[in-house]
Amino acid sequence: MTTTPATQDPRPQLFLALDQMAKLFAEITPDQLDRPTPCTEFTLRQLLSHVVGAVHRLTYMGEGGPAEDVAPITGNVPDDGWSAALGRARTRVEAAWADDAKLDRPTLAPWGEVPGRAVLGGYVMEMVTHAWDIAQALGTGFRLDDALAHTALAIAEMVLPAERRGGPVPFGEVRPVDPDADIHTRLAAWLGRAA
Repeated sequence: MTTTPATQDPRPQLFLALDQMAKLFAEITPDQLDRPTPCTEFTLRQLLSHVVGAVHRLTYMGEGGPAEDVAPITGNVPDDGWSAALGRARTRVEAAWADDAKLDRPTLAPWGEVPGRAVLGGYVMEMVTHAWDIAQALGTGFRLDDALAHTALAIAEMVLPAERRGGPVPFGEVRPVDPDADIHTRLAAWLGRAA
């Protein structure tokens, strides 16, 4: 039997996505932090802050708090401290979501109250997509994980239909891509990004 991203345990994919993110963070040098990213509202520094803040927000939700109670990380991470900041957030999020019972517990996410597994799935999509953003900003040819991108695209297609964009949904319109585009390009296009 095949499971869908909505019914399986998303924690293994989340931790793989965080592993991939950690490898990307390790490649970043302070002189790159002001580069633009495909996530056009963020420079690389701002995107790193957003990613670390998202992991802390996910931790807080795993601990039973509502997402809106967590403020974004701003200005308190030294230029050479992003890998360490992500590592600390990673340790916390693993502990917060270790209990299997939390997968089905109602959780207050930024998009409403949903089961914990749906929250985790949303953050798999977010981490994989932002890994693409960061890789594009670095321009080093970092090899992203295809299987993670397939998982993230399946989640994105399920929770973010093409018709429901703009307003409170923080994603642009789906962009056209070549039929033979790689999975990462297809994911980015589904979420309104241009390579």
